[in-house]
Amino acid sequence: MDKLLLTGVDGNLGGQAAEFLVNLVDKDRLIFCAYNPASLQKYAEMGIETHVTNFNHSEGLAEAFANADKLALISMPFVGEKRRRAHKNVVDAAKQAGVKQIVYTSLVNADDESNPSVEKLDHVYTEDYVKKVGLDYMFLRNSQYAEAMITNYFTYVKGDGVLKNNQGDGKMAYISRKDCAKAVAYALASTEYHEAILNMNGPELMTITDFIHIGNEVTGHSVSYLETTDEENYAVFDAMGVPRTTDGVFQEGSEAPFSSEGMVTFGQAIREGKMDLFTDDFRKLTGQDALTVRHMFEHADDFQVGERHSEDH
Repeated sequence: MDKLLLTGVDGNLGGQAAEFLVNLVDKDRLIFCAYNPASLQKYAEMGIETHVTNFNHSEGLAEAFANADKLALISMPFVGEKRRRAHKNVVDAAKQAGVKQIVYTSLVNADDESNPSVEKLDHVYTEDYVKKVGLDYMFLRNSQYAEAMITNYFTYVKGDGVLKNNQGDGKMAYISRKDCAKAVAYALASTEYHEAILNMNGPELMTITDFIHIGNEVTGHSVSYLETTDEENYAVFDAMGVPRTTDGVFQEGSEAPFSSEGMVTFGQAIREGKMDLFTDDFRKLTGQDALTVRHMFEHADDFQVGERHSEDH
């Protein structure tokens, strides 16, 4: 009976993946890890094996992973060398502990050298390192979370009604974070995939103008779109108090709980057609259809990006 280990249970994505997992497989097959011990308490009370882990340090990780056959690594919420080091610590410990396969939450088109997204650099590093150490893998390359843009839409509803960014006419198959979490759970539970790369896309490619049009139809608002340059987009985020990098200070309750460098280069990648991959991998993996942007706008309170979950020391 394979043991399935999920990391990042205290985060937005990992927390939702945990909820799917407890309804998908027997609890005695599960191991949950998190940085924040409070997030593990209810699962420990359910009889699930739990461990408090800090991926910035390698000490104790192999022991926490010792009973696991498969491990889902939820990518860390910071960008750059620190994230790569943390991911390396996890992969090294998994190899030492005898884990057979790693499920990793990556990014659409991560291995395209012409993709300008700063986020993709850490993802391709991690993918390559998993391969280098000789572990079996499932890389779930996620499209952009629709929740981020739904929250962004309502930010401009409360403002001047003109959503401004640098995506232009580029297309993205926006996917719900809930569906990305479901994919993690199903990937852990699956025995059918080996050395697999799956693109987790929403059900339709669309421009940001299309996205806004759906929002307006559902909500009755009249938001419009204005394309900006990359530098103008940085200025928009600067005015909102959004830090340029994940080393900066994030305002509590910010409606943009990401670094502007990540968001602006992501927008650039969309504009340049680097993020418009579209597959039915989500349906093949889960046997279900991904949620539509229209559905998410119709239930918008349930599809907001939420607060940044990144306790880190």
